[in-house]
Amino acid sequence: MPEVTKEVQKKDERTLQKKETRRRISPDVDVIEKNEEFVLIADMPGVDEKGLDLTLEKDILIIRGETSVEIPEEYRLRHSEYSEGRYERRFTLSQEIDRDRIKATIKNGVLRIVLPKADTAKIKKIEVTSE
Repeated sequence: MPEVTKEVQKKDERTLQKKETRRRISPDVDVIEKNEEFVLIADMPGVDEKGLDLTLEKDILIIRGETSVEIPEEYRLRHSEYSEGRYERRFTLSQEIDRDRIKATIKNGVLRIVLPKADTAKIKKIEVTSE
């Protein structure tokens, strides 16, 4: 039994060392085009609105998010497979996007960004008349 305990302690030490350096994660993203807008859905487990940062710098939309594991003081971490990390992903927006109407929500680690199309980019029906 002592050897099992030693093995767990070794793995525990390696896990704690890994936690000291946060890894950068590129979240998986789906982009859906609708007539009036694009919808970007990013999977960012462990991130809530407090750990999320969305910025628009010129034509670049930057998504950043951080995860953290909080262990209550009265507990000691014995084993961990979940690692803390920083999410980051960048998108170049075309002139088709109305930057003033971009909206974002996050729920259960799923980020949803609505990128409305500018009026010039929307599909317009052209009426045809006979002469």
